[in-house]
Amino acid sequence: MEAFAPGMAGTRSEPPLYARDVLLPAGPPGADLLQVLWCPCDHEEFAHPRTALFWRSSASVADVLEAPPQPPVIQFDWYLPEPCLLAPEQITEYPSPLELSKELQQQLGDVNLWETAAFAWDSTGTSDPPEFCFRNLCHAPGWKTGGWTRWGLTDPMPRPCPACGTETTPLLTIASSEWDSGGKRWMPEEERTNPTPLLLGRPPSNFTLLDIAGAYGLQLHVCPSSPEHPHIELVQ
Repeated sequence: MEAFAPGMAGTRSEPPLYARDVLLPAGPPGADLLQVLWCPCDHEEFAHPRTALFWRSSASVADVLEAPPQPPVIQFDWYLPEPCLLAPEQITEYPSPLELSKELQQQLGDVNLWETAAFAWDSTGTSDPPEFCFRNLCHAPGWKTGGWTRWGLTDPMPRPCPACGTETTPLLTIASSEWDSGGKRWMPEEERTNPTPLLLGRPPSNFTLLDIAGAYGLQLHVCPSSPEHPHIELVQ
């Protein structure tokens, strides 16, 4: 499945998401602009910010604020993202091994099949082929639009639309980091040679300085049948 990784960098900027730049699944007809707003506080049973989606036509947007207002209350500093420059890149990713059938999971873990394909997965620092796929091939880490759901905190579960019951589609992943130590394949080449300096104590992959539920990601799923239906928030 194709996904668009925004490619966070350390430059201050606050662009909205345009359909001309990134994939925006399940948007309403005529809408080519998505704004995602959130409240930087935990809400009731949700240990993460609550979000609101606003689809617009860029042609109808007249007055754009040069300096968006800051929220009057911020519960945690790590809920207020550091503005970053978007450098979108189209990538190909695969579903989590947890979403595959038992037969495909067995094939994925068959070392003989990997040897037949002459691929040395064991030279990548992973303990077995499923871990290699989890770290390097499926559900790309970091901020992205579209793509596959990143499971791990829980097993895969149905995500039906609360309005009509249709299975929802991944729209946007808001991540605590762009990559991790086990999946450096996703690290941009420019960051490998000239890493962006960040605050002391922050990993070099956390450009926004966000922390969602202890370094997880907040995934927004939308109904493919109607963009008017409520979206779903999933922490994984």
